[in-house]
Amino acid sequence: MNVLKMTDIKKSFGSNEVLKGVSLTVDEGEVVSIIGSSGGGKSTLLRCATLLETIDDGTITYMGDDVTYKNEKGKLCYSKDLKKFKKVFGLVFQNFNLFPHFSVLKNVCDAPVSVLGRDKKEVREECLELLDKMGLGDKAKAYPCELSGGQQQRVSIVRALAMKPDILFFDEPTSALDPELTGEVLKVIKSLAEEKMTMVIVTHEMAFARAVSDRVIFIDNGVIVEEGTPQEVFGNTKNERTRQFLQNYNN
Repeated sequence: MNVLKMTDIKKSFGSNEVLKGVSLTVDEGEVVSIIGSSGGGKSTLLRCATLLETIDDGTITYMGDDVTYKNEKGKLCYSKDLKKFKKVFGLVFQNFNLFPHFSVLKNVCDAPVSVLGRDKKEVREECLELLDKMGLGDKAKAYPCELSGGQQQRVSIVRALAMKPDILFFDEPTSALDPELTGEVLKVIKSLAEEKMTMVIVTHEMAFARAVSDRVIFIDNGVIVEEGTPQEVFGNTKNERTRQFLQNYNN
């Protein structure tokens, strides 16, 4: 089943056409990595998928339900029930985006209680379990400023998981971290992949994308240039532009 389907997505900022008709489907349990040069459209595609940006044209569906549609005049419209769609996905940012004045536990418990209206005690127990699983069991009472970057990023992953999303998006989850901390966050994402969590990961970590993905998409200049299994994209590149990009990365 398609958890997410994006068809012919177009997005411009002023005269700058950032996405030029990109289509993407993500099936349940699938891990899709999106790679490409800076400014190629990766993060914009993710922001469109997570409704942080509105698209200019195309269609987005989650779990078979339309997020966007054309009205009788042919104008692109968004569903009036965006709240419903926002419960389907979780998003982990590159800069953690934790509330500095909340403890770790309050950071991860807040949304399930206030947004989903779930039982406080039940959520607390689940979140403590998740923190423990991420190696953060002793940090529940700490504040973000007391944690390393890697720990903060793991807290933001727990916060996204606490909402029980059908799909999890990562926008360059390690770009703000040094190499040692990068490893600990990638290990967590890898363990989620092993548990068959549906994920879309915008990343510049090529070895990681190769190891963890079911499918890799290379976006360049607003279009998908190449798409396939990690073996096809990294090991048997068909496109010259992809080859060039990977070569630069491996140097």
